[in-house]
Amino acid sequence: MALLRPDPTFYPSPREAAAGPMEQLAYVAAFDRSATRPDAIAVVDVDPASASYGRVVGWTDLPYLGDELHHFGWNACSSALCPTAAHPHVERRYLIVPGLRSSRIHVLDTKENPRQPKVVKVLGPEELAKRAGYSRPHTIHCGPDGIYLSALGGADGADGPGGIAVLDHTTFEVRGAWEADRGPQYLAYDFWWHLTQDVLVTSEWGTPSMVEDGIVGELLLGRKYGHALHFWDLRSRRHVQRVDLGDQYQMPLELRPAHDPTKQYGFVGVVISVEDLSASVWVWHRSDGDGWAATKVIDIPAEPADPAALPDLLKPFGAVPPLVTDIALSVDDRSLYVSCWGTGELKRYDVTDPFHPRETGSVRLGGIVRRTAHPARPDLPLAGGPQMVEVSRDGQRVYLTNSLYGAWDDQFYPDGVGAWQALLHTSGELRLDERFFPHGDDFRGLRVHQTRLQGGDASSDSYCFP
Repeated sequence: MALLRPDPTFYPSPREAAAGPMEQLAYVAAFDRSATRPDAIAVVDVDPASASYGRVVGWTDLPYLGDELHHFGWNACSSALCPTAAHPHVERRYLIVPGLRSSRIHVLDTKENPRQPKVVKVLGPEELAKRAGYSRPHTIHCGPDGIYLSALGGADGADGPGGIAVLDHTTFEVRGAWEADRGPQYLAYDFWWHLTQDVLVTSEWGTPSMVEDGIVGELLLGRKYGHALHFWDLRSRRHVQRVDLGDQYQMPLELRPAHDPTKQYGFVGVVISVEDLSASVWVWHRSDGDGWAATKVIDIPAEPADPAALPDLLKPFGAVPPLVTDIALSVDDRSLYVSCWGTGELKRYDVTDPFHPRETGSVRLGGIVRRTAHPARPDLPLAGGPQMVEVSRDGQRVYLTNSLYGAWDDQFYPDGVGAWQALLHTSGELRLDERFFPHGDDFRGLRVHQTRLQGGDASSDSYCFP
């Protein structure tokens, strides 16, 4: 009798995930800022023994224009092994790819030909609006009972509130809005959870009108962007607590909870302080009693610069803000990578003690002023900077891409942001791989944002066993 076996890329614990086989392919979201060509998923060979290592070896155009691909994710992952809502029949097979501007949701099948994913379903914006009341889908996470998707905007032209929708694991249909009681939550961005603790955490960016044309100076200085975390009861889907970081700390974005399911802490990166242009990283944790608190554990100062070298938004300040726009936590919970998109720096911290991080490495690429080149092309000044960060499951490799969001690219890099992807090796000192530098025409003139790794990565999966 045939036995039903779970997908071999599902691991019950982070320890077992880190010991799994190395990724062979990377999937990269590529978008056309002009919306005159389709966005695409590019496939990059990341097998160092391959003759095509570091090259784009596959390409899938999407069927429509104007999507602006941003964050995407797998339909299923290790959370399917959680005993509370196990779904061992699902596979890590489909990429769920939202269009941030179009509100379309694309489903791409990678199983038949991993180098040439096939579009098998497209949900129009009306589906998300009608069934969940949301628009502008942003982030995908695979949960034990379905596919979770955050959205920035409301339906039928409403600017908000944003929130979370749930899609079916098998049909990919929108089931509905996740929240049963949202409390004071209005702004949305990322979300993650502590599955074994029945806790969900959300962060804040802004509504579509606040972000789609770039940073609005009046809103930033008026401290109107998000500056709080929200904690929810995962089982009842009800808001429990709002933790305000202080309104000077604008835009707490990416959430990275500890992978160890027995731990109750995680990290969030804050883009900018309006008081001194610094960026910061905070750790959320249990406070006295049953509540939650957030503590700032990393400060990254702005760097002085000649105003003539700065974009218009920054000229009055005479400085480059770090602009922490992504963070990534290794699967063993020991290393935190922090991208400083403005200064063009990726920082590594030892966070074995999450309340006392220790910086252990730094690499420069691009930057608003520095334009640091890659060692593979020392003659090529780079625009953009380390933006989206993805860490391999074993923690040995870190993948970087350089575009943030179309309108924000144009605002901070008005002479063009270009397109590039880089790879760092993490053993000992951080080291850029000179063999791995797809850039420019390799991506057919499109900009590149997020990377997902075949078989999973440090930001894809959540676990229910230590």
